[in-house]
Amino acid sequence: MQDYIQGFLIACKGIPVTVSVSIMAVILGAAIGLLLALCSQAKNRPLRAVVRLFIDIVRGTPMLVQALIMAYGLVWLIQSKGVDFKWPSFIIPATLVCGLNSAAYMSEVIRSGIEAIDKGQMEAARSLGMTHSMAMRLVIIPQAIRVILPAFANEFVTLIKETSVLGYVGVAEILRRGQLWNASSYKTFPAFIGVACAYLLLTVPLSKLINGYQKKMSKKEAAH
Repeated sequence: MQDYIQGFLIACKGIPVTVSVSIMAVILGAAIGLLLALCSQAKNRPLRAVVRLFIDIVRGTPMLVQALIMAYGLVWLIQSKGVDFKWPSFIIPATLVCGLNSAAYMSEVIRSGIEAIDKGQMEAARSLGMTHSMAMRLVIIPQAIRVILPAFANEFVTLIKETSVLGYVGVAEILRRGQLWNASSYKTFPAFIGVACAYLLLTVPLSKLINGYQKKMSKKEAAH
């Protein structure tokens, strides 16, 4: 039992990194996702095609491959041009990869949320003299945020689990901590049981909170 406790405690040392990368990535993902969602509804066909291509590439390739490209492939490409470049910290490419990956998924969620708002809301805002961009910013998007909030929270939980691939690019998150302890102690089963418990410590309470919020919102909508 002592080995399992030790494995859990060692894995927990990676929690601050996992959580910080997940928070930064989900904020970056939401910001870029909103931009992508708005661009996907633009009348400019080439712009919509570029957005669609980006989403297809990100969603169609594993995050591990994206992380390797960002952390090592991009560095090699820049250095091959004669520029002395390397990441000051692997946290930077890790956050960028997770953020861009999240953006591809969040853009679809945000687009669906915007489309779920009654079109009469836009017409009413325009009749009051608002421009399209002003109506989106002050009327449509605030209502859409309420619709997509559970999906946004679920994306955060998903990112916490997906950061496990970042250990392969030098980020000392939860899984990497377990791998390092396993390599030094050869206590494989306790090491990875500890890793699993550390992830559960984060994801289970968050999932319970999200489910509780969704039930509360459902009751409010049913009451109205």
